[in-house]
Amino acid sequence: MMFPTASDLPEQTRQAMVGLLQAQVSDGQDLFYQLRQAHWTVRGPNFIGLHELFEEIYKEVDGYVDDLAERLQTLGGHTEGTIEVAAKNSRMPKYPIDAVTPAEHIDALTTALAAFANSTRKAIEEADEAGDEVTADLLTAISGSVDERRWMIEAHKPVK
Repeated sequence: MMFPTASDLPEQTRQAMVGLLQAQVSDGQDLFYQLRQAHWTVRGPNFIGLHELFEEIYKEVDGYVDDLAERLQTLGGHTEGTIEVAAKNSRMPKYPIDAVTPAEHIDALTTALAAFANSTRKAIEEADEAGDEVTADLLTAISGSVDERRWMIEAHKPVK
């Protein structure tokens, strides 16, 4: 569904960006709930530090999803933001629902954050090729932030 807009981007470009952004919204919502799962269920050494870190990151991811959805709307699209849509369309790796130890959550979240950052970088390329610099810039900021958060979680892995 597309709404009329005064945007000077061609409708074909806007439609392509709406599809791209919708995919990122679904992935971002999945990532948000993976982080919430880890926040709720982590146990063991460093519990409080990880519990608080996971909360900080899921709040940031919620902001990314909001920014993506609002950009989608700005382009004349209609955001499909329900859990049902996210569950159906997410391209994220499945989260191990039985994870409880810090190591299990660190591994799963490192994988999830890397997957989201990687799909975001691919979306940057698509937005650049389509000539939508604003969407590319938004995605660039998100990918850099997600990479930093992945590193912060990954840094909790024991050094060998």
